[in-house]
Amino acid sequence: MSRAAFYRMRARGQAPRCIRLPNGQLRFRRTDLDQWLHEHEEAPAC
Repeated sequence: MSRAAFYRMRARGQAPRCIRLPNGQLRFRRTDLDQWLHEHEEAPAC
C-alpha cells in the first residue's frame, strides 16, 4: 500500500488506530492491527 493511500484511509477513519511518536513516526499496537485486519477479511469463496 502506498503511503498516500494509507494517509487517505487514515483521514477517512478507515485505518487501524495508531500512535504518533514524538519524532512524528506512526506505530500500531499489534492487537489493534490484528483486529482491523480481522474486520476487513473477505469471506472465503465457496
